[in-house]
Amino acid sequence: MTMITTTKRIPTRPTQAVLAFGSTIGLLMLCAAYLQGSITKLLDFEGAVSELQHFGLYPAGPLAVTLILFEIGASVMVISGCFRWIGAGALSLFTLLASFIALRFWELPSGMVQTMAMNAFFEHVGLAGAFLLVAGHDLKDRRRAGKRWTR
Repeated sequence: MTMITTTKRIPTRPTQAVLAFGSTIGLLMLCAAYLQGSITKLLDFEGAVSELQHFGLYPAGPLAVTLILFEIGASVMVISGCFRWIGAGALSLFTLLASFIALRFWELPSGMVQTMAMNAFFEHVGLAGAFLLVAGHDLKDRRRAGKRWTR
């Protein structure tokens, strides 16, 4: 006589849940500066326009609106996983471009201000690299799952 037993399977292991939660928090932290920046621009739109004008970027008003939408949209893509590789790649490129526009430490006289700008520049280079890693991992995961360019 064969006895049939059934056991309930737990859909996810606790470790997987912790890793998923940690990944989400990590992605949120990675995008925090862009979310905070876009909220700050929304709350002080005139300040955002002035900042763009300071760096010689025109037309400052429409560009400020575009940057707000871009920073929020790309951050949401990274955090949600919807076209994560596109959002991460775009934020990487944006971060590098913004660094070359706003943190030109090589043009500053030697001293504390130059050192601070240089440190900020290379921190941004590291942040851009982190976004490239996120994009690469997302593309690799898609390839494994048999997905191409879709969500």
